[in-house]
Amino acid sequence: MQEINIPTKLYSYKQLTELPLPIQNLMNQAVAARLKAYAPYSNFQVGAAILLKNGTIVLGSNQENAAYPSGLCAERTAVFSAGANFPNEQIIAICISASSTLKDTLEPIPPCGACRQSLLEYENKQKNNIPIYFMGKAGEIIQSPSVKNLLPFTFREESL
Repeated sequence: MQEINIPTKLYSYKQLTELPLPIQNLMNQAVAARLKAYAPYSNFQVGAAILLKNGTIVLGSNQENAAYPSGLCAERTAVFSAGANFPNEQIIAICISASSTLKDTLEPIPPCGACRQSLLEYENKQKNNIPIYFMGKAGEIIQSPSVKNLLPFTFREESL
């Protein structure tokens, strides 16, 4: 048996104002997108904002459906929209805000596994890391310099 260590670095910011101004703006747009989420079943709203190299910001919010699992998470809504509308544009950063409408969610909420895999596909496609920032309703923000940090054992096109 051999032990495998996977080193990773994440960064913690105590509040939004500690982030660089462009990322603060992007996170504020993720918060605004979160408020537009359609989440009548889970009462859990998520918003995502993606900054493209050309300066465009693509937004997404989770969209639920009574016929689970027909809905779609905010991160995939945003990244699929970016891929469909700007297929050759590099993703510079992604911000995510998530919160329950039933209680204050103040700890950072990372993307689910399906979203991590989908975001990683775009990181692999562009051959550049995508910094990802995530938070709850307010408070601490976690930054990962790459989606790979959140999903270290990746399923890639070479696996097929």
